[in-house]
Amino acid sequence: MNRVLRTSLVASACLAFVAGLAFVIREISATATPVDLPARLAENLGRSGVENPVTAVLLNFRSYDTLLEIGVLVIAGIAGISVARTSSLEDPELRTSDELLYALQRWLIPLMLLLAGYLLWAGSDRPGGAFQAGAVLAASGILMRLGGIPMDFLRPGLMLRLGLSLGFAVFLLVAVASALHGGEFLAYPPELAKTLIVVIETVLTLSIAMVLLALFVSAPVNDAEEPEEGGSG
Repeated sequence: MNRVLRTSLVASACLAFVAGLAFVIREISATATPVDLPARLAENLGRSGVENPVTAVLLNFRSYDTLLEIGVLVIAGIAGISVARTSSLEDPELRTSDELLYALQRWLIPLMLLLAGYLLWAGSDRPGGAFQAGAVLAASGILMRLGGIPMDFLRPGLMLRLGLSLGFAVFLLVAVASALHGGEFLAYPPELAKTLIVVIETVLTLSIAMVLLALFVSAPVNDAEEPEEGGSG
């Protein structure tokens, strides 16, 4: 099969997929009954176990989406550390000896850790949650890593992979347990909803932070040299 024919087949398959998707969306739009989603959310917020509507949607009413998103992040993190060049993910070329950075670390890192904890704690009642807390926690790890602070937990191995997948594993375990308990998949018992959401968010914070940090430290180093100033073009 030559290249032109192969490209034509791929393009035809993509066009057919887009056309079918557009037809399905048109049919759904034509037959679906309009729903006032904000009103529905307000009516059922008390059953979610949390007071923040965003957290209620992400970890209760639309928790399927969040579970799949975490799965994608875990796969990306494991793939990143699997193709990393260095065995320890501690390439010295990415470190700095800037004294100002060392001084800032003493002030910024404790504050960032406190901020991550606050975002996790506040997520059930106000803006915050696992994704925001995990991002701040990962940023503190990146700052520590750039300053040359040892991070043995990033060495490839079973413990690192367990850390990356812990959030997804706990999330999935809760989903399966709720189904075996007689309910639906990812349908929490009302009396345990808040506790389960807090547990899920806590482990998700750690896993999200480890995934983001692992992706940063496993990125290849750019070996290209900067052009000298005043050199010929």
